[in-house]
Amino acid sequence: MLTASLYLANAIAILILVFGLYVPRHRRRDLVVAYLGVNVGVITVASVLSSAAVGAGLGLGLFGVLSIIRLRSDELAQHEIAYYFSALALGLLGGLAATPVLVTVALMALIVATMYVGDHPRLLSRYRRRLVVLDRAVTDERELRTVLTERLNADVHGVSVTKLDLVQDTTVVEVRYAVRRATGDGTRPGGEHERITEGVPLRSRARAGAERVLS
Repeated sequence: MLTASLYLANAIAILILVFGLYVPRHRRRDLVVAYLGVNVGVITVASVLSSAAVGAGLGLGLFGVLSIIRLRSDELAQHEIAYYFSALALGLLGGLAATPVLVTVALMALIVATMYVGDHPRLLSRYRRRLVVLDRAVTDERELRTVLTERLNADVHGVSVTKLDLVQDTTVVEVRYAVRRATGDGTRPGGEHERITEGVPLRSRARAGAERVLS
């Protein structure tokens, strides 16, 4: 009965995690299969071997081995890694049954709730991280911040130059920035001539461009 309750709790938690959070927000089908497969595989193996005296060590070892195999096989974004570890943790919690059932269910709920809040689209939605290639070599960091602020029309919070090519006259920089909020007239602060075109149909943009040319 205890095992059945934990299986049911794990099934509900992983379905909410994958189909309630990940799919609506990211829609990557191959990782849906990976998350479900890892979760079911871990809870199955952990359940079979949980009666052994090495239950806790088994859980940590299985967690580490599967993590190394999966993370070395493909390049994942940070949020995808978080979902992957959450699926692993849910499987281990349900399979090992090392705590009372209510505590285990509460920990599962905590994992799902944490992913819901941490990966919510409205959480820090203005912040971005990009790899930018500039068509000029910029050696001064203050000048680089100014150039990026103008090009991105955003508030730059951090820059890290990954490649500076003085021969080809290019700069590759990793930049962390915050998108500026739109003003009432459709412009962004600090960029009065740049109007927001996000969400405008391509035909409307082409028609507007043609009107500007004709005028």
